[in-house]
Amino acid sequence: HQDKVRIIIRDGQKEGKRQEGVVVKVLERGMPEIVGTYQLNRDFGFVISDNPKFSKDIFIPRKEAAGVKNGDKVIATITDYGSKNKNPEGKIKENLGNIRTPGTDILAIVKSFGIPSEFPEKVQKQAQRVPDHVLDADRDGRLDLRHLQTVTIDGEDAKDLDDAISLSKEGGIYHLGVHIADVSNYVQYNSALDREALKRGTSVYLADRVVPMLPERLSNGICSLNQGEDRLALSCLMDIDEQGNVISHKIAETVICVDRRMTYTAVKKILEGDGDLRREYQDFVPLFHHMKELSAILRKKRSNRGSIDFDFPESKVFLDEMGRPVEIKAYEQNVATKIIEDFMLLANETVAKEYCEREIPFLYRTHENPDSDKMEKVLTFIRNQDIPVHKSHEEITPLEVQEILNEIEGEPTEPLISRLLLRSMKQARYTTGCSGHFGLAAKHYCHFTSPIRRYPDLQIHRIIKETIRGRMNQEKKMYYAQILGDVADKTSTLERRAEEVERETVKLKKAEYMETRLGQNYEGIISGVTGWGLYVELPNTVEGLVHISTLMDDYYQFDEEAYCLVGEKTGHTYRLGQKVTVKVSQVDLSTKSIDFILKEENSCFNKYMDWED
Repeated sequence: HQDKVRIIIRDGQKEGKRQEGVVVKVLERGMPEIVGTYQLNRDFGFVISDNPKFSKDIFIPRKEAAGVKNGDKVIATITDYGSKNKNPEGKIKENLGNIRTPGTDILAIVKSFGIPSEFPEKVQKQAQRVPDHVLDADRDGRLDLRHLQTVTIDGEDAKDLDDAISLSKEGGIYHLGVHIADVSNYVQYNSALDREALKRGTSVYLADRVVPMLPERLSNGICSLNQGEDRLALSCLMDIDEQGNVISHKIAETVICVDRRMTYTAVKKILEGDGDLRREYQDFVPLFHHMKELSAILRKKRSNRGSIDFDFPESKVFLDEMGRPVEIKAYEQNVATKIIEDFMLLANETVAKEYCEREIPFLYRTHENPDSDKMEKVLTFIRNQDIPVHKSHEEITPLEVQEILNEIEGEPTEPLISRLLLRSMKQARYTTGCSGHFGLAAKHYCHFTSPIRRYPDLQIHRIIKETIRGRMNQEKKMYYAQILGDVADKTSTLERRAEEVERETVKLKKAEYMETRLGQNYEGIISGVTGWGLYVELPNTVEGLVHISTLMDDYYQFDEEAYCLVGEKTGHTYRLGQKVTVKVSQVDLSTKSIDFILKEENSCFNKYMDWED
């Protein structure tokens, strides 16, 4: 896995098959280190890799494993990759601790993806030299916005607050300020801090920890827009009419002071009429109502142009002090999370539009049009359900996708078709060209609002400041044009890595949670159909596999076009979106997999009408 190899391609390619080859030489090893579990024998030990793609155990001579105990999680450096008849050999580089120690399991996942969990000494020293308050010299030439009523709205446990909002309304015009922490004031280009931030690319948010892009002294300190503290910001100040159009805007270097640190839960309750909270925050209640008003206008405008709103809840895992999962639930959006999302999207679009039109080298967030073959398969299936689809064998627009989602809202087929549409989409990435964002139906889009936790935002802040200060000459433009392609590729790759680690961590905790619930019954929805079985998702977002070999009442064939399994004798059909009852049969923590078996009464669910209840 990950090795760079030389191959010879075999002749005689069979029609419809991929070309075949033979590896003749390994040019470069891709996995010099392995994270795994140490197993002690009498005179030597082995490391069993956590990564199933490294299938051989690594032999560890006794002298290379001093102090390591049986069952410890370790990082092993491979000294010899072995051969057909000989195991790879290695030595212990780092002992991560006993697997039963809280946090060791997640640390092992972090390490296995090569994510640095500690900051180098040079980076820490540089962070220590950063002041803990705004210096007078840093205020010079900045727009002072401390008089504006300003709030942050975040989750209860957030510590790195990188966006604040101010809003007022006069004569039918909303004056919206999206104030973003000016991280670039403290992280100079190509400094040790900057190089480390680019190496990480993004902060990684895990069930029991955050692996930050920047040291805590910055991310939770001087760069965090903490209540009652003067802070440097880059502000996008927008004037918006009652139709949601930005009629004018200004991007400025500013000084702000947040009046209140709010949570999504508190703002939601205030807007729902909670008397105690409305009294506690009485000076801010009109602000929150203006926010809700403007948010609804912006959301409607985006929806009208075709912005696609896939409403799949994220998983929220709650752990006890021992790191064991005690609750898993779907983390739904509410009115307050939507307000912040709407304002951030608008600021990101406004900034991207200005820099695209000015033709200044920049980093954009691009979401390309879906693959037409993949999309055509889904549209054919949707047509077969008698849902009107206007397009055939031509590129679909975001508005048409949104119309399909509106058409099926509340229908039993909604989860099924939403999933199919989502799976036919491409992944968003960072690019130097401004080619728009399909999912948001936006011509211009970038990431401007989270420089504490995303490197692309920090990078474009520098470009914006150079431009504001009149320093964006031809030489600078050429320089940015040279470096930005590499930054876009690197940060897109690191974002994928972070997503994978987050996914693996959640999978592990879900498996641990279900391991204590073997034999229990749950109602769920079929979330995936394959040749080897059905994936079923429970209301708490846990997903498990019903293997085809456990469907004992018939021999089932996979109908790829209709996304269903059909019984040969009985015609019983299992399809995406169908409600079923399952029993938890098996959990494998090493592969983080959960197996279900179907309860017998499910076999009656063979027609759409049967599962409307």
